[in-house]
Amino acid sequence: MPKARKKKVPITSDGRDIASSSSNPHTTRTIIRRFHLLLKKQEQLEHNAVTTSDAAELKKVNEEIASMGGLAAYQRMSSIGQGTDRGGGSERVLIKWLADMGLSQRDSTPKLRLLEVGALKPDNYASCSSWISATPIDLRSRHPAIREQNFLAMEANENREKWDILSLSLVVNFVPEPRDRGRMFCLAHTFLRESGLLFLVLPLPCVENSRYLSFEHLQSLMTTIGFREVEKKWKQGGKMAYWLYRKVERDIHSDFTPFRKRCVCKQGGSRNNFVILLQDQ
Repeated sequence: MPKARKKKVPITSDGRDIASSSSNPHTTRTIIRRFHLLLKKQEQLEHNAVTTSDAAELKKVNEEIASMGGLAAYQRMSSIGQGTDRGGGSERVLIKWLADMGLSQRDSTPKLRLLEVGALKPDNYASCSSWISATPIDLRSRHPAIREQNFLAMEANENREKWDILSLSLVVNFVPEPRDRGRMFCLAHTFLRESGLLFLVLPLPCVENSRYLSFEHLQSLMTTIGFREVEKKWKQGGKMAYWLYRKVERDIHSDFTPFRKRCVCKQGGSRNNFVILLQDQ
């Protein structure tokens, strides 16, 4: 008797079906990659949809995103991808780095105040609750314990030097406007206390395969803003890159000019166009 063929889940099915049928890690990754592609294409078309064909293509992209369940479905898939059965989320890297620095031994000192931007789960740092007081925020909260908040709209004076640690894990790469990406780093510098720590996570291709960004260029940009690299983790052929930066006093003579416009760092037709730009201070 022939074996029954396993029914494939269409990539453009209802978001609830996607989320419930994604126990297979490969399926999860495939759907998340499709979301990434569509969201990037949506961003490009929204900025350049001046012709009838562009408008029609944008409509088609929006319809496919909606048919997949929209941003809410993407968040569900990302949350599944961060499950303990998939190796956990990026917070594990940060927790290890902090512990290696001896910051988990804080018996007689206040807890470290951590602002987690783009949180998909409310309890990423529950295992460290004795020494970390985490405040998770996201543009569209999926849990009552996650504050719905746009990081770029947070009041600068109210948050000035308020936080010990700030996490930007897989956040900057989803900000559509390159200057807003740079503004996130500048706000992080403002929000962090003296010698505070910034945790940054990006998909490796954003740096390794970008036409306008390299590891050296990113390092120069962060130094100009006022961050010193403490830790870095990535591997050739990997998917993610992690950094830990310490806030330092910004040089009053820092020149933002080299980072105000796109500068080609690497040639090649297969490069992506991810870039981070700074505004005048």
